[in-house]
Amino acid sequence: MARSMEPLVVGRVVGDVVDMFTPAIEFTVHYGSKQVANGCDIKPSASADRPRVQILAPRGSSNLYTLVMVDPDAPSPSEPRYREWLHWIVVDIPEGSDATKGKELVPYMGPQPPTGIHRYVFVLFKQNGRVMAGCRPPYTRSNFSTRQFAAENGLGLPVAAVYFNSQKEIAVRRR
Repeated sequence: MARSMEPLVVGRVVGDVVDMFTPAIEFTVHYGSKQVANGCDIKPSASADRPRVQILAPRGSSNLYTLVMVDPDAPSPSEPRYREWLHWIVVDIPEGSDATKGKELVPYMGPQPPTGIHRYVFVLFKQNGRVMAGCRPPYTRSNFSTRQFAAENGLGLPVAAVYFNSQKEIAVRRR
């Protein structure tokens, strides 16, 4: 059963990152033993390494997926509608497997919130039956737009999304 949209609406993921969509597939994101749940808190040190992302579906399906991870709270000095900071893109992930089976288009970069609380959003798109391995990565990680990336690559609306919150960790002073 697909996740509820309410946490994504309340957390302003719908609106800030993606348009309203109908969840159509389940996927999980784990940092170590901690599963990402909408709005949970995860420290930058706990999310420094690439997470384990599993698309839950029967193996043997021919569907392929694209995963995008962004920080919509990163400051953008230019175009406000392209204010996301890109953290990761994986394309051609087979249904029923994990992101390591796809092609990493943009290498993973762990959260590094400078100040305040930042949302880190994983958005999953179902590809239209075609391999996207030839897709060009964005020129830069800053001023990214998940919507524009999806439109340019014919991905349509997402089929799932999940997000977590993170904030800068306080350094421990030693005497």
